[in-house]
Amino acid sequence: MDIKDYIEPLELRDSIDFALYNKYNVKRGLRNADGTGVLVGLTRVGEVHGYIVSEEEKIPVDGKLFYRGIDVEDIVAGCMSDQRYGFEEVVYLLLFGDLPSQSQLEKFCALMGSVRGLPRGFAEDSIMRLPSRDIMNKLARSVLTLYSYDENPEDHTPENVLRQCVELISRFPAIIAYAYRSKMHYFNKTSLILHQHDPSLFTAESILSLMRRDQKFTRLEAEILDLMLILHAEHGGGNNSTFAVHLVSSADTDTYSAISAGLASLKGTKHGGANAKVMGMMEEIKTHVSHWDDEDAVAAYLEKIVRGEAYDRTGLIYGLGHAVYTKSDPRAILLREKAANLILEKENYAQEFQLYRLIEHLAPEVIQRVKSRNKEICVNVDFYSGLVYKMLDIPADLCTPLFAVSRVAGWCAHRLEELISGRRIIRPAYKCVQEHGGYTPLCRR
Repeated sequence: MDIKDYIEPLELRDSIDFALYNKYNVKRGLRNADGTGVLVGLTRVGEVHGYIVSEEEKIPVDGKLFYRGIDVEDIVAGCMSDQRYGFEEVVYLLLFGDLPSQSQLEKFCALMGSVRGLPRGFAEDSIMRLPSRDIMNKLARSVLTLYSYDENPEDHTPENVLRQCVELISRFPAIIAYAYRSKMHYFNKTSLILHQHDPSLFTAESILSLMRRDQKFTRLEAEILDLMLILHAEHGGGNNSTFAVHLVSSADTDTYSAISAGLASLKGTKHGGANAKVMGMMEEIKTHVSHWDDEDAVAAYLEKIVRGEAYDRTGLIYGLGHAVYTKSDPRAILLREKAANLILEKENYAQEFQLYRLIEHLAPEVIQRVKSRNKEICVNVDFYSGLVYKMLDIPADLCTPLFAVSRVAGWCAHRLEELISGRRIIRPAYKCVQEHGGYTPLCRR
C-alpha cells in the first residue's frame, strides 16, 4: 500500500464541520468573533496598539508599538539624532526593563561582543558537517545543539537564564552567516569563505561583515539594517512565535528548547516567512506588468491576485493587513522612510521602490472593491522588509533568519517574564467532537 492511499481517508477523518466551531463558541486561532485576540496573559515587555473599542465597536486608529512602555518611534528618533546604532539599547531595554545609561550601554555592548563568537569547534562540528538547505532549520538545530555546550543548561534561575539569553542573542548573527555559507558551498557549489567575528562591531555591522565576501559596507547600509533589527525585536506576547515561547516556557523546559520553539513558529510563511512571500509576489507583478507606473495595469493585476487567479492563488496580497494594526503599521512607516534614503545609494532600485509605493496606495482599495469589505487595511512591516534586504544584497534565504536575529531579544524577555510571573502551565481546552464507538476485534475487521 502506497502512502498516497492514506491521504483521502486522512483528510476525511480529520475534517471538522465549521458549524461545530460556532456551536461550541470556539475561539479559532484564539481570536474573538470581531477579530481581536483572546486575552490569555499579561505582559510588561511590549504593547501593540492598532484600534480602540468604544461601545462594543472596533474603531481603527494609527498603529503604535511600545517597548517596555516606550514608543518605538521615540527610540528610533533618539538613536538617529545621536547618529548611533540602537539595537543593543533595545536588547538592554527589553531584558532589563529600563533604558541604559551611557556607561551601562557601553558595558553591555562589550559583553555582547565578548560572547558573540561560537564555542570552540561548534561551526565545524554542528554547522559545516550537517548543512541544511533551509537556514531557519539550521538555526533551530544549532540552538538545540548549544544546550550540549552549556555547563549549566537546566538551571532556570533568572540569573542563569539571563546569561543564556545574552549569549544566544549575541551568537545568532554568526550562526546564520556560517549556515548560509555552508549551504552555498555544499548545495550550490560555491567557494567556502568564513570570516571571524569582530567583537568591537555592533550587531548590524557584524551581520554585514560576516555575510559579505569582502566584509565591506556603508554606514547607511548598517543603519538601515540596525533599524530593521530594532523594529522586529518585539511585538507583544500574543504573536505566534512569542506565544510559543511563553507556552513552552510555562512547561518549565530549558532556554534552548523554548527559543527553538519560537524559531519553529517564525519559520512559517504565515509569520516570519511572510516577507519571502511578498518578494515572490512582487517578482511576479514585475514580470507581468510591463509599465510599473501604469496605475490601471498594476491595479488590474492586483485584482487578479485577490480573485485567486494569479501568484499562489490564495487571494492574498502579501504584506497587507495585520491582526492588530488597522490604519497604519508604525514599523512599515519608519522602514519606508529609511528605504527612501537608501535609494540615494542604490539608485537602480528607485523604479522598483516607486512600484511598492504605488501598490501600497492601490491595494487597499482593490481588496475592498473585490471582496466587498469596508474596513481599514494597511501595509505591514513585511511589505517593505524584503525590498530593503534586497537593496542590502542580502539573499532571500536570510530574510526570515534575520527576523529571528532580532526577535530573539523579545523572546528572551518574554521567557524571563513567564518564568518569574507565569508560574502556571498554559493549558487551553479542546472539545472532542468525535462520536464514540466500540472496539472491533482484528479478526472481524
